Amino acid sequence: RTMAAGRRATRGARAAGCGGAAEGVEGVPGDGGRVWGRQRHAHNPRRMAALSLLLAALATAAAATPPPPSPLPLLIHTWPWPDACAAGYALLSAGAPPLDAVQAAAETCEVRGCDGTVGAGGSPDEGGGTTLDAVIIDGPTRRAGGVGCLARVPAAVAAARLVMETTTHTLLVGPGADAFAMSMGLPARKNLSSPSSTAAWRSWRAGGCQPNFRAPGAVAPDPRRSCGPYELVVGGGGEAAARARARATPPPITALSHDTIAAVAVSASRAVAAAASSNGAGHKVPGRVGDAAVAGGGAAATPAGGCGSTGDGDAHLRFLPCAHALALLEGGTSPREA
Repeated sequence: RTMAAGRRATRGARAAGCGGAAEGVEGVPGDGGRVWGRQRHAHNPRRMAALSLLLAALATAAAATPPPPSPLPLLIHTWPWPDACAAGYALLSAGAPPLDAVQAAAETCEVRGCDGTVGAGGSPDEGGGTTLDAVIIDGPTRRAGGVGCLARVPAAVAAARLVMETTTHTLLVGPGADAFAMSMGLPARKNLSSPSSTAAWRSWRAGGCQPNFRAPGAVAPDPRRSCGPYELVVGGGGEAAARARARATPPPITALSHDTIAAVAVSASRAVAAAASSNGAGHKVPGRVGDAAVAGGGAAATPAGGCGSTGDGDAHLRFLPCAHALALLEGGTSPREA
């Protein structure tokens, strides 16, 4: 699922009702895309008088009609988490930068857990641990910061913003990302697991470690029936593994078949920012970094607009839907079409 918001959306909506030509007037192009009238019967005084009255009436009606209210500032995000929306929009509507708004929305879910898919204490990996990914992007400057596979620092989106604002890097991962965040003053824990995530991991192990992200035919024992540790099957990768994956039954899609909050904010001055935060796919292979850490994957922002996506993070990393959507937006495509 991908969402996109564009700076020009309101302009397009206002212009949608402007068009057509009155009877007896032939439209020809004019400055700035306007349409000027050329009278077909310039020597008919009655038609000229009637047209003048019509134009005067239209001008009076236009002056009396108030302009539609601006939808800005605007904050949107994935999934129905109203507390996250309220936290971000409270800052945005008070005049705070959109970066602060999207960070506040993501942080709310990091603290509250939002379906167990964001923040500490959810989505255990194969080894039972919880790790976090996050990214934040400033649209006007295209600056971005991301962190992946945080195993000790729960404030993932704050760490991502520190990457953006205190380094010239874009992405830090693993123990180095934890060490960086701690050196910048963010609090750390021994680990990010919780009693509920540990219980979920034990239940998964008891069920034969199903589902998982190992490729059937490429490793042994058969990951469709057994837990690891796994070993490489010589000659079992490549096309044979691809065919086995294609035959495998995909896990059922449920309300929890997602793993990200992605938020986009547009200020009253049309500045754009985006952020995403996630504890990744449940039962992932340890060390996996998902799309929520990558600008253009889980979220993106440019001067033209912003985008957030959620779902299969590995597919998103292959196709970068947010980067593609914003490229279309910058090329003139509407946000809905993008």
